[in-house]
Amino acid sequence: MTLQPQPVDRTLWFEAALLPDGWGRGVRIGIAGGRIVSLETDVARSPADEGGGVALPGVANVHSHAFQRAMAGLTEARGPSDDDFWTWRELMYRFLDRGGPEEIEAITALAFMEMLEGGFTRVAEFHYLHNDPSGAAYSHRAEIAARIVAAAQATGIALTLLPVFYAHAGFGGQPPAHGQRRFINDLDGFVDLVARCRTLTADLPDAVVGVAPHSLRAVSPDQLRAMPALAGDGPIHIHVAEQTKEVADCLAWSSARPVEWLLANAPVDRRWCLIHSTHVTETEWQGVVARGAVVGLCPITEANLGDGVFPAVDFTRASGRFGIGTDSNVQIGVAEELRMLEYSQRLSLRGRAVMADPQRSTGRALFDRALAGGVQATGAASGLSVGASADIVSLDTSGVAFAGRSGDAVLDSWIFGAPTGSIRSVWRAGREVVKDGRHIARDGIVARYRKALSAVLG
Repeated sequence: MTLQPQPVDRTLWFEAALLPDGWGRGVRIGIAGGRIVSLETDVARSPADEGGGVALPGVANVHSHAFQRAMAGLTEARGPSDDDFWTWRELMYRFLDRGGPEEIEAITALAFMEMLEGGFTRVAEFHYLHNDPSGAAYSHRAEIAARIVAAAQATGIALTLLPVFYAHAGFGGQPPAHGQRRFINDLDGFVDLVARCRTLTADLPDAVVGVAPHSLRAVSPDQLRAMPALAGDGPIHIHVAEQTKEVADCLAWSSARPVEWLLANAPVDRRWCLIHSTHVTETEWQGVVARGAVVGLCPITEANLGDGVFPAVDFTRASGRFGIGTDSNVQIGVAEELRMLEYSQRLSLRGRAVMADPQRSTGRALFDRALAGGVQATGAASGLSVGASADIVSLDTSGVAFAGRSGDAVLDSWIFGAPTGSIRSVWRAGREVVKDGRHIARDGIVARYRKALSAVLG
């Protein structure tokens, strides 16, 4: 296949590339203005071509709390009682006693850098850290949102910014707890925050702004009803049914389960991404499929917190859509999340290759679904086609893990058999931000992160 060549800023050549209609070989991609303007297959490499290896479209990370990256590895000591999500949450609240805007920006930049190195080219940042450590509003209401935007600019990652509305400690409008003081907002303040986020991102290339009611326990029904209008054309994300206690508390409050209540009382449609949805009945997940919403799965965090396992096999066989997120950012990487997703399903069902289908291998099916779900959940297109943003990940297939592999077996080997560090380069909007496996600004980002951690952990 050869499309009409156009003037280009640079050309990339790959041994193979995953295109919308399947694998192409000898692929040359022309880039201008950050977008793909030409694409040829079955061509030889020319001296002017950059790139190499096998090219994949960049995947969107549908759910991140970037500031939690600094907590990774610090919550693994057992307390005096059983540990679960709720005890972890108390540790997270204490972590927030320190850390001002500069520290949050440095931690966020490190997480965003690692996302790019791990194959994510866009992040949906579920941003609920709004106030200072005392709980007082910053003089600039969107102070921390501005720091997130700055971290996206510094790293080059595409940003879907999701300011979070958080008003209550539990179902039925319970007053917020002391540990939630940095999250709390009222509806008027949130309207202002969303407007400021749109202004902040106006000059950020291909940024998207949506909204995120934190969870059914953190917003009232009246407040939830205000969210779709505030989102405009942007996405709407919400935590739901992550924990069995959450399900029990929702039943006690409303006589309905969380996803059941949400589907009955909110205009859930393609704009919505239901984060986790771990504890759902068949009727509930079928309702999600019928509405066309995406489920945001965060397999590594869900395993780390002991949440449980979402019924992804039955859901996808019924044409359910999912995206993958890194949530608490305890580890970061596309292959790592997809591997954990498949393995959690295998352990639950005691079978192999359970997310594969008759047409696609396990790795290909996982990747295709995460790519499509990420596009829908973040409000921004992705893919290796003319007109698309040049968000490209190249795998270094010279290692022994890829010997003799081609086509879908490359994806299978990357996800299930290759060592960490198999990503060679990442281009975001046509700019090479990861080269030879390292972000081009890694040294400076890491230095600022280390300084921030000395202040936060002191």
